[in-house]
Amino acid sequence: MVKKAVLIGINYPGTEEELVGCINDVKRMHKSLVELYGFSEENIVELIDTDESKTQPTGKNIRQAFWDLVGSAQPGDVLFVHYSGHGTRLPPETGEDDDTGYDECIVPSDINYITDDDIKEIVGHVPKGCSFTFVSDSCHSGGLIDSAKEQIGESFKKKSSKMFKYLFGLFCSKGTTSEAESKKETPIKIDDDENDVNGRNRFLPLQTSIKMLKQATGRDDIKEGNIRTTLFDLFGEDASPKVRKFMKVILSNMQESTSEGLMLSSLAKQAIILLKDKLNDEEYLKPAMETKVKSKKEVYAGEINGGLGSNGILLSGCQTNQVSADVGSKDKAYGAFTNSLQIILAETKGKISYKELVLKSRKYLEKQGYPQRPGLYCSDSYVNAPFIC
Repeated sequence: MVKKAVLIGINYPGTEEELVGCINDVKRMHKSLVELYGFSEENIVELIDTDESKTQPTGKNIRQAFWDLVGSAQPGDVLFVHYSGHGTRLPPETGEDDDTGYDECIVPSDINYITDDDIKEIVGHVPKGCSFTFVSDSCHSGGLIDSAKEQIGESFKKKSSKMFKYLFGLFCSKGTTSEAESKKETPIKIDDDENDVNGRNRFLPLQTSIKMLKQATGRDDIKEGNIRTTLFDLFGEDASPKVRKFMKVILSNMQESTSEGLMLSSLAKQAIILLKDKLNDEEYLKPAMETKVKSKKEVYAGEINGGLGSNGILLSGCQTNQVSADVGSKDKAYGAFTNSLQIILAETKGKISYKELVLKSRKYLEKQGYPQRPGLYCSDSYVNAPFIC
């Protein structure tokens, strides 16, 4: 049995959405893995954006690290991923089927989103008998592995639109705020600290993402309706597989419309230009042009009936419609969820079940005044199993 880990911390230095606690989260988790769970240093990979000597946490590099972790695994191995950084949600496309109604995403340093379906696909390749634990201290993390069984949480339960809007703006103080207000730093009293500290959330609003994409591309025409084509324009084959599937279905629909003598939409025209310019590969284009799409769900959601698989475990810092707190300043900064885990693991010397760990974290964060509610998503066999089996 081999224990391997990928630890990702993104502070986004120099940006308007800069965080301060994510790198510290990585350092603390690294120490816990070695001291409490016997991980070898050579089997822990770090991706952080404040040290140029480290592999940078771009979308391409994070995906590669995930695939390297899973691709080298053998039955009986223990795989662990910890992510601290921004989370966001993309509005669903027409015909898309998702447990939460959105594409929950983690946000790499280059804004090359990694979606819930991307992570689900990676976890689906974990060998049988090999555990894969994913801890995400980010906003909207409750839905990060699509189709995972919700053991502790409220992410996948149906809510009224009024309640949904109420919960969406939750931040690191009691009550609710608008999306714009939630970006502001708010003083929070932390019981385990002597002084008041500043808190911010780990949510990257879609409009801020669009602004950053405009800066990267020099284009002013980016908006919510064409963000996926923009991502493909920027990253091409390194874009999210779901984004590439989206481009393929546009191309397929365009081909079908042409054969029926219909007018092409401007989005379809833009898609074919991007596909040809970026790929210039007839073998790539051929399947999209020749295959009749039976259902949009098949294209957008990938293995929509595949499920998570019995070997994946997600511990989320909050529910899919909540934000996670980034607290403190400089060396004392941390993610509220990661901090709660570290305190609990230290108290129990790492001997605790997944269920107990999440429930204790919920109680701790509630006591501290955080409205975020961590979640547990896994098969029944892992609920009472020891954390990091």
